[in-house]
Parts: sequence; C-alpha cells; structure tokens
Amino acid sequence: SRPTRTSMGGGGASGKRAGVRIVSLLPSTTEILFAIGAGEDVVGVTFECDHPPAARHRRIVSTSALTPGLTVAEIDAEVRTRLGAGEDLYRLDEGALRDLNPDLVVTQDLCEVCAVDVGTVDAAMEHRGCDGQVLTIDPATLDDVLNSMVAIGAATGHEAAAAVLVADLRERLDQVEATVAGRARPRVAVLEWTDPPFGPGHWVPDLVLAAGGTPAIGATGGRSVPVEWADVAASRPDIVVVAPCGYHLDDAAVLAKGLLAGGRLPPDVPVWAVDADSSFVRPGPRLVDGVEALAAICHPVAVTPRPDVATYVGRGVSTT
Repeated sequence: SRPTRTSMGGGGASGKRAGVRIVSLLPSTTEILFAIGAGEDVVGVTFECDHPPAARHRRIVSTSALTPGLTVAEIDAEVRTRLGAGEDLYRLDEGALRDLNPDLVVTQDLCEVCAVDVGTVDAAMEHRGCDGQVLTIDPATLDDVLNSMVAIGAATGHEAAAAVLVADLRERLDQVEATVAGRARPRVAVLEWTDPPFGPGHWVPDLVLAAGGTPAIGATGGRSVPVEWADVAASRPDIVVVAPCGYHLDDAAVLAKGLLAGGRLPPDVPVWAVDADSSFVRPGPRLVDGVEALAAICHPVAVTPRPDVATYVGRGVSTT
C-alpha cells in the first residue's frame, strides 16, 4: 500500500479524525498538536521536539546527521557540504516508524535544513507498508502559520480547539497592532545566522511588521539568504536583532556579544538577542511571543518587555 499525501501551504486540509496515531517530524507541528489537544495521539517526534515538556516522552524517530559541538561557521560549512553532496541532514529511524505504524505523519517540504526530506518519509512509509496519511505543512508567511494550525486541527479531528487557539493568537496580534498604531516604525535588521550572516525570510519579516517595525533586510515569504556585513550596515538599521536558527536565548546572546566584540555590527545601533528557536524560526503558536517581544524592543515606552524572549546585549561601538 502507498501512503496518501496532503500538502498544505496557505490553505487548509482535512482527513483523519481524533484517535489517530501521529508522528510529528517538526518541533513546530509537535507544539501545535499539543496546543490543540492532540498530544495524547502523538506517538513519535524528533530529537528537537522539546515543547511542551511532555513531547520529550514520545519515541524519537528523527535525529540530526550533523557533527555535534560545531561552531556556527562549522555548522554552515557542513550543511553546505552535505547538501552539495546530496547527503541527508537528518536520519529517519525507519524501524521506529514501522513499530509505531502511524495513521498520520506531519512534516514539511519547505526547508531542506529543517527536517527530514518529505521524499524520504514517503519512501519509508511505502517501504514499510504503512498506508497512513502524510501531511506537509509549508507556511511561508505569518498568516500561513496560523492557517496551518487550522489544517492540523482538521486532519486530527480537533477543529474547534484549533479555531480557539488561532482566535486567541489573532486577538493578541490585534492588541499589539492597536498599541503600536501611529508610532514611528524603526528599521529592524534580524539576523537568522551569524557566520556567515543571513537575512530573514518566510514569516520573520512579518513578525517585524506586526510588531510595529520595518524590516531592514529580508523579504516576507522568501528564503533566508546570506548577506555581507556591508549589506547589514547599508540597510541603515535602527535596531539589530540576533535570532540564530536553532538557538535559544542564552546562546543567542553569546553570539550577539561576539558580533559586538568583533566590530561586525553597525556602530551605535542597539543590539538585542532573542530566543529564536522558540519564538522566531519555529512556525508555531509562540511566534506571537516573538511579535510581543519585538514590539517591546521597537516601542519600549508602549509595550511591556518580554525578558523570557529577548535580552538587550549592547550598542555597536563607533569606530569614528
């Protein structure tokens, strides 16, 4: 038998009902599944699925193929080498997949650096005789992320809970919008990687816009792309936000301090580090935490800070 596939970008999907056995191959979809009340049906997750804590008690079916303990520059180099050689960045445990025999596998086909290749999932499901559904979640914008929650709710029989979750998140976004309305919009340069520097893509520029800022680099809906430090300076940012993919707040702050010490960032510009892994690069409910944190960075007089998400690192030192 062959697995069936449903692809979801900005639209919706429907299919399986409550009580299915679910494998989630993305930390963001694991978070969404638990948030809509489908956590009891989740039987398999990835090594990165750390929220909520209950996700840690599910069987791990996907691990990283990258060498542990690398610096950001070494990670970038190994990723480029592996992709150039056609090698996988993740290992799918086909034995675990067979044992779990999922009715629904939730994955993505958007970013080859973020999860197991969907073709690998399809091939493994077919090879192991699994006839479950493969649902691909590929959001490119903030609205797409919210719509993906509705799609996952429909695919798991949790439509009502998903609708409530999305309504709550939209209400919080509306509150931020009302608070920052009419205020000057600072130019915000978000860095999704630091060596080499990458400008933001997909939904991250939307977060800046929703927070009452103007993206200085990057484009909504597109891929994050490498830039030169001269490009960052030329973008004339009022604020720099260091949001390295896969890094939580403490480690992001260390990287940001390194950039300041190395004189990489524009002079006299305030620099912030954020919990990128939780609230910026994972397309899940906590993106709204990221918007609220950015709003406090951009409009500190009007918005309550989110020290759990963002921390001030310092100002670039003028060399003139």
